[in-house]
Amino acid sequence: MNIQIFGTKKSKDSRAAERFFKERGIRFQYVDMNEKGLSRGEFNSVLQAVGSLNAMLDPDCRDRELLALVTYLGERDRADKAFENQSVLKLPIVRNGRYATVGYAPDVWKTWS
Repeated sequence: MNIQIFGTKKSKDSRAAERFFKERGIRFQYVDMNEKGLSRGEFNSVLQAVGSLNAMLDPDCRDRELLALVTYLGERDRADKAFENQSVLKLPIVRNGRYATVGYAPDVWKTWS
């Protein structure tokens, strides 16, 4: 397993994801989204794994205006705008190779082991 957790220290769900893997003794790489976001390849991989950009967007993000803009742009422009402004993404984003989840999803993570 090659687990990557993309989150922030202030995110309750990101901390819970870290705890989930630590409690099970599963090694992971933690990437703080405030310091370094997803690369274009990682973003596209997660987008493909979850199926749609809507699944990646956080309806409770702080920047409501940006979220509204991303929501109402054309499909290709939406993905580009979300990539450029990753603060609108739901956290944590957890990757395991070509599999990925967005948000706290321990039921899915259990199936990865």
